[in-house]
Amino acid sequence: MAGRWKNTLTDNDVTSETTYLNRRQIMAGMAGMAGIGLTGLGSQAAAETLTPNSWEEVTSYNNFYEFGTGKDDPARHAGQLTTAPWTVKIDGMVDRPGAYDFDDILKTMTVEERIYRFRCVEAWSMVIPWNGFELADLLALAGVQNSAKYVAFETLMRPEEMPGQRVPVLDWPYVEGLRLDEAMHPLTLMATGIYGKDLPNQNGAPLRLVVPWKYGFKSIKSVVRITLTDKQPPTSWNKANAREYGFYSNVNPEVDHPRWSQGSERKIGGGLFTKRVPTPMFNGYDEVASLYRGMNLKTHF
Repeated sequence: MAGRWKNTLTDNDVTSETTYLNRRQIMAGMAGMAGIGLTGLGSQAAAETLTPNSWEEVTSYNNFYEFGTGKDDPARHAGQLTTAPWTVKIDGMVDRPGAYDFDDILKTMTVEERIYRFRCVEAWSMVIPWNGFELADLLALAGVQNSAKYVAFETLMRPEEMPGQRVPVLDWPYVEGLRLDEAMHPLTLMATGIYGKDLPNQNGAPLRLVVPWKYGFKSIKSVVRITLTDKQPPTSWNKANAREYGFYSNVNPEVDHPRWSQGSERKIGGGLFTKRVPTPMFNGYDEVASLYRGMNLKTHF
């Protein structure tokens, strides 16, 4: 199970939420932080990203179109979402297909803390302290067959509780996908919380994907189905506008969105006049570069 990610921290190293919210710079010991998700960042990127955003910023500034297209819509409307009981259907090319109860999944997983940079395709960014387990461990629970090449994900479809689904902004339900090697990478997380607390509804409760080297819309929320397949699965934003949103959607400062530059980003929490900072390739997670060796990332964007 979990163990591919080397974590050198103990319970004594966990920083309280209060300290997180109030500190303005990280104390000594940056090297030790690599064990919770910051390896691969250059020294400048690491210095810029170790301080997480506040709980208020993380939970009040969201894209979750199932609750509306405004940044504050999820926080205003997601409270009506019922997240228990919750099951995740795992099917397709797996040895043990079925409906997996969320609480049963948690009993078998090793939940840990990962502090990740989060880069939205809209050119804003945050730093978020997630709690969760590696997607690879969940896939191992179901038993991935050798013929599988991709992993498809699906969000809950419940328009009576998710008012945004009553509007045809996208082709609901929301769907996403990864190549199998991306899904199995130890950085790829299934998040169950932030700041050591259960994941708020507006952030994708009770279970969401987090792929830190890709634009945020790839990290699908409120997951109810995971399918292993040998064909590249459709994804919501790619279906809506393939010219603007590719299947891979890796953070790449050299490939601009047709309507804005991706070379820099605005860090949430710094005020209206915050200076934009350069965006690093793969959001700073250079260890995933080998996944795309030989690919033209301007074509396969």
